[in-house]
Amino acid sequence: MVDLSVNLAGLRMDNPVVPASGTFGYGREFSEFYDINILGSFSFKGTTKEARFGNPTPRIAECTAGMINAVGLQNPGVHHVIEHELPQMKQHFSKPVIANVSGFSIDDYAYTCNLLDQEEQVGILEVNVSCPNVHGGGMSFGTSPECAAEVTKAVKSVTSKPVFIKLSPNVTDIVSIAKACEQAGADGICLINTMLGMRIDIKRRRPVIANKMGGFSGDAVFPVALRMVYQVAKACQIPVMGCGGVSTAKDVIEMMMAGAVAVQVGAANLVDPYACKNIIDNLPAECERLGIEKISDIIGVVD
Repeated sequence: MVDLSVNLAGLRMDNPVVPASGTFGYGREFSEFYDINILGSFSFKGTTKEARFGNPTPRIAECTAGMINAVGLQNPGVHHVIEHELPQMKQHFSKPVIANVSGFSIDDYAYTCNLLDQEEQVGILEVNVSCPNVHGGGMSFGTSPECAAEVTKAVKSVTSKPVFIKLSPNVTDIVSIAKACEQAGADGICLINTMLGMRIDIKRRRPVIANKMGGFSGDAVFPVALRMVYQVAKACQIPVMGCGGVSTAKDVIEMMMAGAVAVQVGAANLVDPYACKNIIDNLPAECERLGIEKISDIIGVVD
């Protein structure tokens, strides 16, 4: 019997598979397909201080081996999430969840994280300083070591639970930003968020997405994500959650060998609602085929 359990900054998970924020809602819709308690955890829809309608439509564009989205952090705001979404979530998911938080100022981040830190269901705070499709805030905080560190310090000063900083791949030196977050007190790093992409409707001679550009995700970004996970895991002492183009059990194993303690699955959930279930079902056989008895043993085995 393969042991799939991992320990993520003190949070013990039955397996390393975590649906990524923005692709799994609050879990309710997916619970109609299968028992989502098989998941290690899941990162729920990105939350901001105030409710957001998001960007104008169209927001989605198809790409070869991926997609572009510019949803723009649409969410009901932190107070609604605490009063309504978390109580409903408890009805179909019994494990600690990961709260993904975005902001447009350092005070926004601190305010929202402080409130969610007090919720029993929240096991980890995932601070998104890397959203590429909102104007102001978002990715601007994650493109310099100084800004990312400032957000990290502010959040850590008002929280007690593990804080993971979700970083953008749209930078020239991911390691310097990750190390700045570590030095500022981050308990972990999550990477990567989407890359910045664009599609043009050649008949209409205008961008497909109303926002012009958006976050590119899917199978095509996996090698970039893997490279950044490897670089950061080697440079930092804190755990890494790998994310970007993961769609199979083999991808999960590859991410973990690169240094990820847990692995998020994003765009694949939008293509197949059973994506995470299939990965979890297939992981034991893949491990046995590779002679892996305990999946945590392979974390960072690649030099």
